[in-house]
Amino acid sequence: MVFSSILFIFTFLPIALGLYTIIPKQGKNLILLLVSLFFYAWGEPVYVFLMLFTIAFDFGMGILMEKKPHLVRKRIFIFTVIVNLGVLFFFKYWGFLLETVNQIFNLGIPYTPLPLPIGISFYTFQILSYVIDIYLGKVPVQKNIISFGLYVTMFPQLIAGPIVRYKDIDDQLSTRVMNQEKFGIGVERFIQGLGKKVLLANNIGYVWTLISAMNVGELSVLTAWIGIIAFTFQIYFDFSGYSDMAIGLGKMFGFEFLENFNYPYISRSVSEFWRRWHISLGTWFREYLYIPLGGNRVPIPRLFLNLAVVWLLTGLWHGASWNFVIWGGYYGLILFAEKVFLKALLEKLPKFIQHSYTLILVMIGWVFFASPDLGFALSYLQVMFFTAGASLVDSTGLYYLYTSLILLVICGICCTPFVHQHYNKLIHQEKNWVVPFGLGLNSVIMFLSIAYLVTETYNPFLYFRF
Repeated sequence: MVFSSILFIFTFLPIALGLYTIIPKQGKNLILLLVSLFFYAWGEPVYVFLMLFTIAFDFGMGILMEKKPHLVRKRIFIFTVIVNLGVLFFFKYWGFLLETVNQIFNLGIPYTPLPLPIGISFYTFQILSYVIDIYLGKVPVQKNIISFGLYVTMFPQLIAGPIVRYKDIDDQLSTRVMNQEKFGIGVERFIQGLGKKVLLANNIGYVWTLISAMNVGELSVLTAWIGIIAFTFQIYFDFSGYSDMAIGLGKMFGFEFLENFNYPYISRSVSEFWRRWHISLGTWFREYLYIPLGGNRVPIPRLFLNLAVVWLLTGLWHGASWNFVIWGGYYGLILFAEKVFLKALLEKLPKFIQHSYTLILVMIGWVFFASPDLGFALSYLQVMFFTAGASLVDSTGLYYLYTSLILLVICGICCTPFVHQHYNKLIHQEKNWVVPFGLGLNSVIMFLSIAYLVTETYNPFLYFRF
């Protein structure tokens, strides 16, 4: 079940909110936990037992670590991390490992591909943040299994984040504010996220779906660039829209989740881009891996190693295939270059050049990310950069340019702060028409989104597989 579905909007969410509202304060965590487990079990009932095991195991390990001698505490911590990463590895990477071994050594080791538990990468990292912070003494041990289970399974951010660190939500699990104003802000945020996902991501994403399904050898340079530009917009509005919906849902239930996107496509360096894109993941890797490895304050060879480790793991976190490994390594090299010698040079260039440099490198990265395999990615890049002998322009490229131009322009405007800033200026004016205007605009977005969901079948969610 995804947020951008008729079933969720008109059945699951009203029931969940109704139950949550009528239940007394002391029972709200329990009802939200049960609702979240039902939400998770809807798509894959078997894996709800894996979720229950994870909750019970990590809750117990947290209590065991409390007030133990350092050596015992350390052993419990290491065991807990190994078990959590082992579960993630088994479901997400075991098949990839066997497939790679079979290819390298020409073997035929049999294996049965397992369906990936939804959101396992997200909730595993959330659990690890709790375990690590408990071990380091940064947060108190959670002694209420209902509250801990809710932290792990909370449906608004269970399957696609943002990745919520335990220390950011500890107090909210026991004390949180619910009022009409906060609920209204949450509804507005949910509707706006739904609009980004359904009206922008789905429509522009269909262009990429059609182009990427073509024979790469038959693409023109123009068609290839339109395709990857379309995907560049699709993945932003798809994922940031889902994050907006998650943040909005959190507010409806009284929770405050941290922002996950900050207009990454206005960045003037790749380093800045990754400070603005998927902020919760970047924060997790920085706090729990990059800084413990030494961060920036190390000799250049060690800096290269630190970035290589972080970004190869970032690539693998996104998917078990070589194009994700290459994608992670690609960004590791760029960020190393920017930190060591490119930063000073970039700052001297005109802003337009800085923006262009960043967007071109990001779109190259999206080719690796979006491709079904490494071979497709390399062939696609050859077409984009005039090395495959493809024609510069063809009728197909002109057709997609003509039919998608308005949508591309709208997406280009909406991925900047322009719309948000002007909307905020309007609604914060003390005028009689402000409230009707806000209600009317959000109603239109909601109506158009629902109309799309009723009439169209193309409604993918790109991060659902992670």
